[in-house]
Amino acid sequence: MKVLKTYEEKCISCSTCVTACSNLYFKEDDPEKSCIELFPQGKDNFKLSVCNQCGTCVEACPAEALSITKQGVVMINKKLCSGCYVCVDACPTNNMRMHPEVILPFKCIACGLCARECPADALEVVKEDN
Repeated sequence: MKVLKTYEEKCISCSTCVTACSNLYFKEDDPEKSCIELFPQGKDNFKLSVCNQCGTCVEACPAEALSITKQGVVMINKKLCSGCYVCVDACPTNNMRMHPEVILPFKCIACGLCARECPADALEVVKEDN
């Protein structure tokens, strides 16, 4: 399974990953439109929150608009998605995202751009066994 692995102990809270993601998918620097979230956890600690590709959203989707690729990545078929946001409610890690300006839900697909852009090597795309 292909996942985006986080190394929070390396995170310097520069938000480069958040900016790269929102610029890639929405062509603007908006943390609310990023598939990765950064949360302060005390003075010098930060939590990086990304989709772990668990598939809970796939099971919950009434439109069958979500599927898991051969690489183990959960993908949204925008043509089938009805925008009901059941997947957002079902996500156990709150990483199926929504935004008032975006009609359909969105999520991390482990594309790796954030990992390539991170100056602290706090992110990495890895293949894990299920």
